[in-house]
Amino acid sequence: MDTTREWAIRKDRDDPLRHFRERFYVPDGCIYMDGNSLGLASRDAEACILRVLEEWKTLGIGGWLDAKPAWFTFPEHAGELVSPLIGAKAEEVVLAGSTTANLHVLVATFYRPQGTRKRILADEQNFPSDLYALSSQISLHGGSPANLILAKSRDGHTLDEDAIIDLMDDSIALVLLPSVLYRSGQLLDMERLTRAARERGIPIGFDCSHSIGSVPHRFDDWGTDFAFFCSYKHLNGGPGAPAFLYVNERHFGRTPGLAGWFGFRKERQFDMALEFDPQPTAGAWQLGTPHMMSAAAVEGSLRMFAEAGIDGIREKSIGLTGYLMDLIDEELSKPPYDYSYSTPRDAARRGGHVAVEHPREALRICEALKTRGIIPDFRPDRVIRIAPVAMYSTFEEVWLVARALREIIDSLEYERFPKGRRAVS
Repeated sequence: MDTTREWAIRKDRDDPLRHFRERFYVPDGCIYMDGNSLGLASRDAEACILRVLEEWKTLGIGGWLDAKPAWFTFPEHAGELVSPLIGAKAEEVVLAGSTTANLHVLVATFYRPQGTRKRILADEQNFPSDLYALSSQISLHGGSPANLILAKSRDGHTLDEDAIIDLMDDSIALVLLPSVLYRSGQLLDMERLTRAARERGIPIGFDCSHSIGSVPHRFDDWGTDFAFFCSYKHLNGGPGAPAFLYVNERHFGRTPGLAGWFGFRKERQFDMALEFDPQPTAGAWQLGTPHMMSAAAVEGSLRMFAEAGIDGIREKSIGLTGYLMDLIDEELSKPPYDYSYSTPRDAARRGGHVAVEHPREALRICEALKTRGIIPDFRPDRVIRIAPVAMYSTFEEVWLVARALREIIDSLEYERFPKGRRAVS
């Protein structure tokens, strides 16, 4: 690949998604490369928030039925908007709660230890919150910590699907894995893993927080049992935005392991019946009242995804991350720079970010980038996560990031910063 700045400028000029950048609030003087932690605000999200605020002002409680769309059915409306991104039917996905809360709701349903099948299979590269939740669910069933089995990484960065499948024995009651590893950016073969689990009679689910909005999914085609994902990363739904959960339709009619009044059958919800009557859709797995102000932003963002199409987003995302890797390989991998990456080089094996590594000064390089207006994030102990987002990032920005990585080493600029990290970085 041509790694010149001129090539990047030409690529941006021909980019079919370039006009979406104008709809985002990109801070002046900023190159934002942290979309895998928090996506940028958009005018589309803002407009939807203002619409809901106006509905609240003018309709009051009437907004639950008279707003457009009605607040009462907004979680299902949002599910319909996101369903093309995950290859699911509208009734199989719903906006509900937080990511970790949804994990608890789903695991409480699908984890049914009995006989020899008592263990949950996860992995040591998973986001820690998922492991905390799985451990607590095992404890609630009277199980020991030994019932949480973690697939090991051979290189400390990636996972081997063969090794994961080898662990799917008669002791496993549930499999829960990430779609994309939060640190390295590896994209797991969800189709293959789902097929292997189903062949062995084991329910399987995925945390897709680091893939949704940058990678297409085909849950229905794969036969995935369940999934959950946040909306504030690549989906650009805003800080603390509600998350989504997906349940394959073959599980409809199953009683949720955790129940709440918003999972009650819609036409009877205000009967205030004392016996739970679940919705005949993924809506049954909702718990409480939707957070309308934060949910509204998700709607605005998802409408942009409908315009852009996830396949075009994926194509550009692969191009942006591949370009960064080329720049590292050609210009930054040798002394005195010593940069590398733990993200798989194969486009089919990586998500929407690159785990750039430096053997000694990753944290301080991150801080130096921020003073230059370049926003990445740091993951211990040597990862600089760079996440160009197809909707608003450019190839020229990726080139500028690579140049900054070079200059920070050349000038010893990183030495200006302390070695200790802040709480959030």
